[in-house]
Amino acid sequence: MLHPIMKKITYYSTNNKDYRVTFEEALLEGMAPDYGLYMIARDEIPKITMDKIKAMKGKSYSEIAFEVLSLYLAGEIPEKKLRELLEDAYREDKIPTDVEHITGNIYIMWLTKGPTYSFKDYAARFFGRTLNYFLGEKGLKRVVVVATSGDTGGAVADALWGLDNVENIVFFPGGSISEGQRRQMTTLGKNIYAFQVNGDFDVCQALAKKILGDKGFALEVFGDRDRFTSANSISLGRLLPQAVYPFYALSGIEGGFEGFIASVPSGNFGNMMGTVIAKQMGLPVSKIICGVNENTEFPDFLESGIYTVRPSIKSPSSAMIVSHPSNLARLIDFYGGHMFDERDPKTGQVIKPGVIDKMPNLDEMRRDLFSVGVTNPQHYETMREVYKKYGVILDPHGAVGWRSLEIYLENFYGSQYDQPAVIYETADPGKFPDDVEKAIGITPELPPGIKKQISMEERIYTIESEPLKTEKGLQLSDDQIEEAKEKIRAIFKGE
Repeated sequence: MLHPIMKKITYYSTNNKDYRVTFEEALLEGMAPDYGLYMIARDEIPKITMDKIKAMKGKSYSEIAFEVLSLYLAGEIPEKKLRELLEDAYREDKIPTDVEHITGNIYIMWLTKGPTYSFKDYAARFFGRTLNYFLGEKGLKRVVVVATSGDTGGAVADALWGLDNVENIVFFPGGSISEGQRRQMTTLGKNIYAFQVNGDFDVCQALAKKILGDKGFALEVFGDRDRFTSANSISLGRLLPQAVYPFYALSGIEGGFEGFIASVPSGNFGNMMGTVIAKQMGLPVSKIICGVNENTEFPDFLESGIYTVRPSIKSPSSAMIVSHPSNLARLIDFYGGHMFDERDPKTGQVIKPGVIDKMPNLDEMRRDLFSVGVTNPQHYETMREVYKKYGVILDPHGAVGWRSLEIYLENFYGSQYDQPAVIYETADPGKFPDDVEKAIGITPELPPGIKKQISMEERIYTIESEPLKTEKGLQLSDDQIEEAKEKIRAIFKGE
């Protein structure tokens, strides 16, 4: 039972710890007015006892989600209503979750069986239902603005599709996502508006942040300065539910109560940050492995203490083609540092991304985390080896999780390790048929929902303007911002 006098938890901006909001306010705002990300103070993260953690064994995903998330939402959503929302979000027939033993102490947690066959479904479904609840209670409307490097857009669009109080704008990089991923956004219609952007994910992310922060534009189009909110990894409503995965993982493996390894393929770092929060709550995670692709800014920082944003590099793990992860600001904050994007004071446009003006505790980060880059050829090698040895078909992102774990164990344990290790598999291999076929010579079956969408009509809005080409890669241009605004006006004002 939730204690009736339990105080609401408040969340601060990573750019101003004196600026505090409730979960509802953070959810509705999306991003703080100073462009900071909402975060919970480390010493205020609620704890779960080991007895409660052990009692999770055999419980459903929605029941474990309630045990974890009710600690954050006490006083904001009534207990009965929260249970209903979570039971609806995580219905076994809609989003089954499996933890499969593969070999020795290695397990895979398959977060791949939801409506869009991606782990993003879990956070998106929680986000959509809680947002709709709060909007309904207040009689408000919101436009959810999202940038996607692959799976986020489809998951959020599916979760928000048809909701009465929500419209959804999705920005995706043209040519950098699979056809299946694109169609999960472009075939829905109704309240889902998918924008193909000339540029990479970082350009899309910058465009989403620009629209989110432009209160004047929201007032002009909707007569409501607060109409825009976010469902990206920058949304607290996407971050908190990702703390549930590792609790569920532990409930599905043998042992692990003395410590287990979580290997997390990482792009925008929400998945990994959720696991960091779970560890702080009391979950016995002995090591969090943060596997990235050839965009190795974070492992390089962890090793050297120097953070340098470089042009993004294409990779088979397309949802992880991220050179400057948004949630890194939260991770730096968690370990006592401060990171921000330097902006033009007049336009709000990012001048220099990833500025660290207060270093985090690197020694502690290194104790808790291990990060490594997996090369493009290693993606295919890993998929091939795992299929040959175990008959398991991985997608490129799961391959990063597997290979990162192998590298960690080889470097620190050799063949002698006695703790369970759980690899997060984050997308159905059928979403990446060309990559899987290249790796193992077999084309995986398309998931049924994707099969259906192949023949459906698409609705795409295109941002054709060129991004800026700089030494640090592509950057959002003023022309792109103006073109996006023009097309958003046309959608919502009929111009």
